[in-house]
Amino acid sequence: MAEKKKAKSFEDNLNRLNEIVKKTENSVLPLEESFALYQEGMALIKELKTTLDNAQKEVEKLKDTSKE
Repeated sequence: MAEKKKAKSFEDNLNRLNEIVKKTENSVLPLEESFALYQEGMALIKELKTTLDNAQKEVEKLKDTSKE
């Protein structure tokens, strides 16, 4: 039976993004690897931004309900 892939935490995604940045800054990589890392990094940035946006919306909701 196939297991569902567990979603990574915000911190896991941020750590992976930092690894990618360090690897690309400190290495001369083949074009294919650089491009694959770039794509992965951009996907992580999108996911991290979505997580932050959702958290901000939740905070705004909490602030609005506390004013009532």
